[in-house]
Amino acid sequence: MSSIKSLKKEINNSIGGFIEEVYAWELSNPDADLKKSEALVDNAISLFDDLIEKIHKAKIAGKKEGFKPIKTDLIDHVAKLNQSLEKLG
Repeated sequence: MSSIKSLKKEINNSIGGFIEEVYAWELSNPDADLKKSEALVDNAISLFDDLIEKIHKAKIAGKKEGFKPIKTDLIDHVAKLNQSLEKLG
């Protein structure tokens, strides 16, 4: 990871992209129960908050090696969110 800034951008872009996909799904499925899709958005926002908090903790501790697991967490959790979105459709 080249910098904290690029990691934060990657988190923002990945989670923001997922939320856009959820909104697109909601628009294409107007008769569907939106409570489940809204829960996915809430989970994505919680994931964002959690990952940013982990970055700050790693930054305070001064351990750059702590950023690699954060990126792995991002990839894993976004994949799980995408699988949950696919199950809705």
